[in-house]
Formats: sequence, structure tokens, C-alpha cells
Amino acid sequence: MPEVKSKKIPVKAKVLSRVNVERVSPEIDGGQFPIKRVQGERVVVQASVFADGHDEIAVRLGYRPVNEPEWRYADMLPLGNDRWEGAFEIERLADYVYTVQGCIDSFGSWQRDLKKKWEAGVNVSVDLLVGADLLEQALEKAVGDSAEKFRSLAARFRGRGPVSEAVALASSEDIQRSMRDFLAWDKGALYPKELHVAVDRKQALFSAWYEFFPRSWGPEGKHGTFRDCERLLPEIARMGFDVVYFPPIHPIGVTNRKGKNNSVICEAGDPGCPWAIGSSDGGHKSIHPFLGTLDDLKHFIGEANRYGIEVALDLAYQCAPDHPYVKAHPDWFKWRPDGSIQFAENPPKKYEDVLPINFESADWKNLWSELKSIVEFWAGQGIRIFRVDNPHTKPFAFWDWLIEDIRKNYPQAIFLAEAFTRPHVMYRLAKGGFTQSYTYFTWRNTKQEFMDYLTELTRTEVAEYFRPNFWPNTPDILPVHLQSGGRPAFIMRLILAATLSSNYGIYGPVFELCVDKAVPQKEEYAQSEKYELRSWNWNQEGHLKDVIARVNQVRRENPALQETRNIRFCETKNDALLAYYKMSKDGRNIILVIVNLDPYHTQCGMVTVPLPAWNIEPDRPYLAHDLLSNDRYIWQGESNYIELNPHISPAHVIRVRPHLHREQDFDYFM
Repeated sequence: MPEVKSKKIPVKAKVLSRVNVERVSPEIDGGQFPIKRVQGERVVVQASVFADGHDEIAVRLGYRPVNEPEWRYADMLPLGNDRWEGAFEIERLADYVYTVQGCIDSFGSWQRDLKKKWEAGVNVSVDLLVGADLLEQALEKAVGDSAEKFRSLAARFRGRGPVSEAVALASSEDIQRSMRDFLAWDKGALYPKELHVAVDRKQALFSAWYEFFPRSWGPEGKHGTFRDCERLLPEIARMGFDVVYFPPIHPIGVTNRKGKNNSVICEAGDPGCPWAIGSSDGGHKSIHPFLGTLDDLKHFIGEANRYGIEVALDLAYQCAPDHPYVKAHPDWFKWRPDGSIQFAENPPKKYEDVLPINFESADWKNLWSELKSIVEFWAGQGIRIFRVDNPHTKPFAFWDWLIEDIRKNYPQAIFLAEAFTRPHVMYRLAKGGFTQSYTYFTWRNTKQEFMDYLTELTRTEVAEYFRPNFWPNTPDILPVHLQSGGRPAFIMRLILAATLSSNYGIYGPVFELCVDKAVPQKEEYAQSEKYELRSWNWNQEGHLKDVIARVNQVRRENPALQETRNIRFCETKNDALLAYYKMSKDGRNIILVIVNLDPYHTQCGMVTVPLPAWNIEPDRPYLAHDLLSNDRYIWQGESNYIELNPHISPAHVIRVRPHLHREQDFDYFM
């Protein structure tokens, strides 16, 4: 006979595991980036787990805060086709890791086969002895009540007594649950990656931002100060905002300073654009002297906190030609062959008053360190929220490094990316650490556009790491629909932003005053506040402050509106009517929103609602309470008539109350 040569066993085969763990989700780019959650949210994990043969398997989800060594476990349950699901809750403001583990469930396989044999009339006396062996093996690790339970059952399976009673005991789900911790997990399969969860505080998920230029709130048109702005806080708080966002508050450059309406001709007294940062008065760690002092800013922050409002600052990594960095570190900027310095451009647009930073400088390490120190400086003054200007024009690696490092010392830090750019770029910034992001909401107008975009943001992998923040307007953008739609368009976009997304913001007071005068053929404000001081009559006729206050009150009082991923759309035959609902996790709070997307004409139609999802029987009436108008309707069935006149109210925001009784109905309508 020919000689038989032995082959070495492959390394992987030496591990005595018959189980495979695959396709764990969520897993972002092979585990390169974390998913995002806030404290109190759940992480739902799925995986494909299977083994050869016909043995039962057990699957569990391992998770722990990154600063704790001990793993916690949650059972994963079968969904069918070898797919399993489990979940855990984020209990602390700390990042978490998670993974999936599977093993052969010998005891479960034994239980299954014992039941089949017993029901088929097969003698199971030997099978009971096998079960006793399995229980006694578990005794090697079990202690306390579990050990006593296993010892007692093993003795029963080996002893005398009715077999039917032993089989009944063996089939108990309780004993199966007790045995899970003592299965041969060490011989099972462990997913080779520890996947990460970046955990933020709750305001990362639910917030209402109010942006304004502090310099426009001085007495009689004079340059405003932080002290002047303190008088605005009671009204901003009454409107329901919890974040006040200032554009850059630093000294503004003189060289190439822009005049009114972005003119290259600067007249005497023109204040310049706040995003042209730096002058002889200082740079990114300094305050424009006309606004006040650092102590004045701290006083404003303290007053804002007293009203339940946080202050967010603009983080704009760019410099005016007069910035101290230009003289001290010329190699941090780009220089042209003729010896001139390169100013910012987005051809054909030119920004002569702004110099982009050269992130490819040979001195990049010192540059990066200095830019991080800017965030650390303002964090040291009590700032925890930063709106980041044009982050997509800086390297992703820079943001990955900076945000990760800042979060180590300031875990409550929130970074909002002002990234109106290509989708992949926006999403990469979110993966790299940005807490929230501006979006394309501003340019979504039709029913289908809203449905497609919100589906992308909430029903795909994007929802795991990208938190949208919807803004109807910004100092840079006056969209066409606000230029021509009048007051109804402003209210309509407010309600859409505030109810589609749990994070939203407005640039005020131009929004609540319905300012719609634009540069011809552009989405830019005429007499833009970016280039001049404005004087606002906050109480002029037609203002939206009361509408805004009511919308924000509805958001605060209804948990269903305090997250974004729970949105579901309802069918309407009229393309001018957008209908959607949100439901709280416990199912007790249901908000149905119907919006007339046409700011000019009354629109009507039937809206089909999902009664089974709301746990409402088809023949049972239920209450629809419009939280904006306070009107109440008794509805029955899945289809209901809607009519919305945009000049009265362009939307219904309805609280659905499924379970009503006669006496309660009467009291509710009184």
C-alpha cells in the first residue's frame, strides 16, 4: 500500500467550535467606526449564527462600558433563517463595546429530543440519565441556588418515580434558562471584533437651536454686547429653545473687509463678516472688543443656563489676513508664486477677507495641536456645544483625532457639522465623530422627496451614526420657497423641521419675522446680517413667536417627537399632503402630523392611518386632538378626511388617544 502522509490540522480547526458567527449588525465599515446612541437608548443587534448538524445553539450578546472590564450578557432570540437578535440599554454616559457569542446548546438539544421521543412513545429512561449527566457537568461551575436546583433535578432523573413527572420537569423553560450560563461558551464561537458605541448625552438627540447675531441687538442701532443680549433670554426661553448659537464672536479682520451685501468695497463703519476671524485685537481665543469681555460672555452663559439654555459657539478654522497666526506661522497658509497669500475661493465665488488654513503644512503637527487648543480653551470657559463651519474642507483624519481627544476630557461635548456637501462626505464626517449634522432638508420640497430622504436617514444603516439637525434657514441660505410662500411657508417649514427631526434650529429673528427679501436670482438674504448691523422689531405684526413657542411646547410634552428614527409615513392620495406619525417606545404617546406642502391653496384628502400599529380596533372610535389649534375630533376607522387651509394653519399635529371611555370623553371635551 502506498504510504499515507499525514497533514497538519489547520490552525482554525484546532479550536473545538462548530458554531459560526457572521454578519453582525450594526457594524459600520467593518467596525472601523462606532454607532451612535444617547444615554437611555437601546442598541438592537442582529447576527447570523449557525452550526453544522441539528444541535440547538445558544446565542448571547456581550456588552460593557469601555471603562469596565466585566462583560454583561443579554440573550439573543431567533428571528428565523439562522438570524438572531438581542438588545441592551445604554445606562451610563460612557462609550460601550459589544460583540456576539454562540455555542452548542447541548441541554436544549437534549430537551428537544426528549420531548419528541416521549410524544412518540419511545422509552426515555436512558435519555433522562443523559440529562442527569449534563446537569452534573454544570455543577462544576454552579453555586448557590443554581447548584441546588441542578443537583436535585439530576437526582430525580436518576431516581425512581413517574417518568411523566421527570419529563415535565426536564421540559421546563425555567431550567433551560438556568442552564444558559453554564453552557460550553468556552468551546463556542466569539465574533472576532468588539464593536463600539459612541455615547452622548440626551441633548445630542433632542434639541432646539436659536441662532442670532449678538452685534445686532445694541441700543438704537449701536453694536450690541453680550450684556445687551441678556434681555433676549426670557423670550428665547419662552419660545422653547434650549440652545443659543452665536456666529463667531472673535475680532474681525480689517484687510479686505467686506462691505454691505458682500461688497468688496468697505465703507467707514462697516463691521465686516464675523467669519473673517482675527485682527490686531487677537484671534480664535479672543473676543471682539465691541461685544464685551470674557467675563461678560461668562455672565451671559450663566444667565442662559438659568433659563435652561446652553450657549453654542461657532468653530471656524479660517483666518482673516490680519490674524496673528499669519505673521507667527506663515507656513500654516498657502502662498502663490507672486508672493501673495491665497485667500478662500469657491469659483466663481471669492472670499477675499478669509484665508484657508493649509492642513498639509510641513508643520502640521503643531498646527493641529494649536487648533485643538482652541476647542480646549472655550471648553474651559464652560462651552460644550460647537457648531463647526465647513468641516468638509478640512481633513477627515484631523476631525477623527480632534473629536476623539476632546471627548476624552469633555464627554458632554457636542459638535454640529455645517456640512452642506456631498452625501458620502457628510456621512464620513458623522462616522468620524460629529454628533449632529446639517442636512438637505432645506432643499427638500415635494412629498416624495421628504419620504425618500427621511427613509434614507432613518431606515438604513445611516441611522446608526448620522443625527440630522433640520434648519429651515441659515444666514447663508434663504431658500426659494421662503422667498415666495409668505407666512404660511415659514410656518409649514417650521413644523416640518421640528417634527420630522428631533434636532432642529432656526436663524432668528429673520425667521420669526418672515424676512423673505433675497438677492435677485439667489438664495441669499438682501441686506444680509453677515455684513451689517441690523435692527429688529421682534414684535412687529405677523411675527411667529407664539407659533414657535407652541410647536416647541408640543415637542417637549410628547416623547414621540423627541427622536427621529421612529418616523413612519401614512398614505395620502394628494401629493400636496405629507402625513407621518411617531410613537414613543412604550406605545402610549402617538403623534400624527399632516402638513400641507402648498403654501398658497387649501388642500384636502383622505389619510390612511395604521390602526394595528396603534393597537386600535377597526370598529372602535378614537380621539384625534390637534395640539396646535386645540381642536378635537372623534375618528373611527383607518381613513379620515383632512382639509388644511395654509392661511389658517398649514398643518395638523395630532395626539392620538386610542383608549377612551364615555366619561373620559365627556370630561375631555368640556
